[in-house]
Parts: sequence; C-alpha cells; structure tokens
Amino acid sequence: MSTAAAQQGRAPEFDDFASTIRGRVLAPGTQEYEEARMVRNGLIDRRPAMIVRCQGTADVADAINFARDHQQLVSVRGGGHNVAGNAVNDGGIVIDLSDMRAVFVDPVAKRAYAQGGATWADVDRETQLFGLAAPGGVVSSTGIGGLTLHGGLGWLRRKHGLCIDNLRSVEIVTADGEVRTASASSNPDLYWAVRGAGSNFGVVTLMEFDLHPVGPEVLLTAPAYRAKEAPKVLRFFREFVRECPDEVSSELLFWSVPANEHFPEELHGEQIVMFPAVYSGDPDEGERILQPTREIAEPLLDLTGRMPYTALQSGFDWAFPKGWLYYWKSLYLNDLSAEAMEETLKLGANRPSPEGFVALWQLGGAMSRVPADATAFGSRDAPFLLSFDVTWTDAADSERCIAWTRNAWSSMQRFGPGGLYLNFAGFGEEKEALVRAGYGKNYDRLVEIKTTYDPANLFRMNQNIVPMPVSAVAD
Repeated sequence: MSTAAAQQGRAPEFDDFASTIRGRVLAPGTQEYEEARMVRNGLIDRRPAMIVRCQGTADVADAINFARDHQQLVSVRGGGHNVAGNAVNDGGIVIDLSDMRAVFVDPVAKRAYAQGGATWADVDRETQLFGLAAPGGVVSSTGIGGLTLHGGLGWLRRKHGLCIDNLRSVEIVTADGEVRTASASSNPDLYWAVRGAGSNFGVVTLMEFDLHPVGPEVLLTAPAYRAKEAPKVLRFFREFVRECPDEVSSELLFWSVPANEHFPEELHGEQIVMFPAVYSGDPDEGERILQPTREIAEPLLDLTGRMPYTALQSGFDWAFPKGWLYYWKSLYLNDLSAEAMEETLKLGANRPSPEGFVALWQLGGAMSRVPADATAFGSRDAPFLLSFDVTWTDAADSERCIAWTRNAWSSMQRFGPGGLYLNFAGFGEEKEALVRAGYGKNYDRLVEIKTTYDPANLFRMNQNIVPMPVSAVAD
C-alpha cells in the first residue's frame, strides 16, 4: 500500500483508479470531500469511501467498472436534492456528476441536450434565451436527473406533461460499463424503463428534451388566506380545478408564514392556506381565469405577479435551504370527498413544524392523457397528489416529525388508489411494497428489464427494483 493510501486507510487500487480518470477522486480527510458528501437534507450524514467527481462519460464508465469489479456500493449524485439521501452512501463510491452541467439548445428543432449533472436552473437559463422551456420542477437548484427519472412534476405538467413525457432520449452507462442510447428506436425497452424508474438501470449522462414556447413572462397567482378560511378555500379549490384549462397548474398549501425577509415580520408564524397557480399561456388570459382564486376571502398576503419564467422557477428556492431537515411522503387521492377534505384540513392545521407544509397538487391535463403502460411511471388517473413536505430545523424534533408524517400518510391511504409519487417517498422504508405500489402493473416488466441490464443490482441506492435471482433466470 502506498503511503498516501495508508494514510487514508484505503487499498492501493483506489489510488490506481484515481490516476486513470480525467476528473477527481475526493477522499475522506479533505474539506472538499466533506462538502461533497453533504446533500440538501441535513438528516443525511453518510461517509463514502470515495467520491468520483466525473468530467465526462468515460469517467462514469470507469467508475462503474471499478465499483462492479471491486463489489463497491454505488450512489449517483446529480443535484443532491433527493430528500431520501440516495445520492450518498456509507463506505462505497459516489459517482458525482455535478461538474457535468453543459446544456445545448437547438431552437429550430426545439430540443435541448443536457448533461446528467445539470440543474433546472442550468436548463432554464439556456432554453429561455430562445423563448423555450422543458417541463421541469418547482425549485431551480434541483438536478434534472433525479427529478426526471422518476417522473418530474412541475409548473408545466398540465400543459406539457411530466419531465419524462418530454424526454426523447438518454445516454446511459449501464452496470456492464457500456454506453447506450435509449430512445424510441434504440434500446426501446430501456427507454421505456428509464422514464419513471431510471435510477435503477444505470447512470444517465445526457438527456434530450422536447422544448415548448414559454414566456418570456408567465403569470403566478399566489394568494394566502388565514387558516380560518381553509375550509372555504379547499371547497373552492375542488370546484375550480374541475373546469380550468390545461394552461393552469395549481396547488393548495397548508403552511405558516415563514420567518424571513420575504414576509412582513408581524405575520411571521401565522398559519395560512396558500393557493399558488401558474398560467403557462397568455398572461392577460391567465389573469382573467385565475382572478377568482384571489377573491375567495380577504387575502392575508398576495404574491401574485407576472415574472420571467426563470424567476418563477427559482422563486421558491429560499424555502428549501441546504442543511434543513426533510422527510416527505406522498399519495394519490381518488377525489376530494367530504371526508377526505375534512381529514386534509385536520392534518394541515396540525403540522408538526412551521417550516413544513401539506400540499394538494392538481394533476390531470396533458400528463393524464399518457397511457399508464406508455412509460414505467405507471397510472396517471388520480386527479390529486397529497404530499406531506415536512421540514424542520432542530434535530431534536426529528423523531416526532418523521412519526407524524408516517402516521398522516397511513391515515390518508383509504382515500387513494394505493400509489405514490416516488420522488416523495420518505426513505423508501416500505421497500418492495412501496415500489410495487408506485409502479402498479408496470412492476413485473421493470423486474425483467432490471434483470437484463443490472442482474447483480449494482444500482440499488434508490427506490429499488430487485432483479430476479440467477436461478430463476436460468429456469
């Protein structure tokens, strides 16, 4: 063992590997390593044996081959936003794509090509130069890989679908170290699988997206009403979303006025119900259609305004700072029955922390018109998603906040079809039962494709699809 390797307590083959790649290998004991191992969620405190800061696809392939040959646990890091913390692990290898953030736009073909480490801020900045956008998320610092590969809900979901509905192809390095293109015409089984379950099949190093004319300005309406108005606002929300056009994507948030400079100090901590909605078409038409959402009662606050699309996409970044503590779970709702609304109101009023919120997502529109078996994502029939985005700052509250979220999630199961949005899956502690619920009838086909491309389950730091045993395949 070399002196350097001995000092770090690692085998010499780690140093040999580090000397062969163009990127950098970050080892324990350095400040850069300490910074790179931290993700958005302050609950996650893991120490991988090394972090491979890749500079290109060849580095990714070398890292996969090294991990496979040395039986190392693998995590893949893009933006590091995933609240489950799967981007890092203890004792294994992190394949870090955060230096691979290039974005190229073909404005004539209306396509964008983005490396796997890009964030939505990177994509939005380049595409908006041409008045175009790919449906992304709602926080600009989110990595495109993590969000897209498990569906991708954002402000354009009802007009242009999920992120995966606009994903035309990927370059992916699979467990055998091979670089493959997955598209409708090349490896179509893999293309089907990555659109909803992509983290199970390899490291996606390049994504090709369809683009749509969006902006330069969009309309956000965001009235906030006092908590006492919540029943009235929820009833209005139920009726309003039944008739509104696809250009509208909205949510209902049970929250507290954050204690920061964005809000008047005298309102800090007051419980509210907020009705944010985005109109992705002509802002004048949007003002007419969304004006009733601002007149349900007397707003306590109103953050409504026209803004550049990039400002919309980054407008809520401040609400999810790095290092806060996060535990989020979700489930689909069949409808908003009187009983479901009553229970939602109770949960919204009794959140375990002021920083977190209970959110009702309006679904439907373009995303619901894609057949359940067209992508791995699964059924899109549910009209609503209920998410418990529980957030707090004091580690002493962790056990209480996590227990509340799990209990709330369990209590609302009777109002839904049994599925969930796998980007909001807690820590995935329900394992196979949770993954089966997420993919529904697509699960068995995913197991077959997983067995083909990753029979040893190298990529298992995710909402894992377990491949068939070797004996079963042989039979």
